[in-house]
Amino acid sequence: MWISILGCSGGIGPGNRTTSILVDDDILLDAGSGVGDLQLQQMGKIRHIFISHSHLDHVAFLPFLVDSIFSQIKEPIQVYGLKETIQALKDHIFNWIIWPDFSELPSKEKPVMQFNEVKPYEIKTIGDRSVEVVPVDHIVPGIGFIVTNKHNKSFAFSGDTSTNDTLWDALNKKDSLEALMIEAGYPNSMHNLGKLAKHYTPQSLGEDLKKLKHKPHLLISHIKPGLEIQISEDLHKDLKDYQLTCIKSGDSIFID
Repeated sequence: MWISILGCSGGIGPGNRTTSILVDDDILLDAGSGVGDLQLQQMGKIRHIFISHSHLDHVAFLPFLVDSIFSQIKEPIQVYGLKETIQALKDHIFNWIIWPDFSELPSKEKPVMQFNEVKPYEIKTIGDRSVEVVPVDHIVPGIGFIVTNKHNKSFAFSGDTSTNDTLWDALNKKDSLEALMIEAGYPNSMHNLGKLAKHYTPQSLGEDLKKLKHKPHLLISHIKPGLEIQISEDLHKDLKDYQLTCIKSGDSIFID
């Protein structure tokens, strides 16, 4: 199972792309600006898109993706999200004002995109992989995902979140956890802002990691541009017992 980090930044700028993760070549976790670096042929292979929450940095390129490969789509692309997330996409993006509603094009009977509401702890099986939906704590309703391959090896993506128990409880039920992509959006010096925006700091992440029985490779994401050095220093102080990587667009890992 290949995990390709198309985008993972907490902002924009040269080399920075917002959150989107490609699993193998057909599953996309979030649809931030990292999607825009794919070739059209690669975009055309994506069949399932899981959206963690409604914030723009996680959904901004979903309309562009579907529009770009419109003529290639033979069967509807399946888009999954919480009820609140799907409703936000319908109300504020695919509303015929900001963007056409591709769940009704070229016709309601045969659209190129279908919305699918998912519930916490629901598991979707796609080929020989499963995607489990895990509730997390963000400023809008949010979820993370645990992707497990045919060998029962798992990769998890936290989505945007702050201190919670649900993610860790779900991860602890897995036999193994090879890698965890998790955010640390603000340095410890901005703890109050992180708490208000419901994002981890290295310190709060370190406290929550004590709840986890596994010791996965930590893939740190959602770092705010301009704060990289501060956050990196805090991470290596507060998470010194963990293997961690501050990931960037273009990184990839293989889970056997």
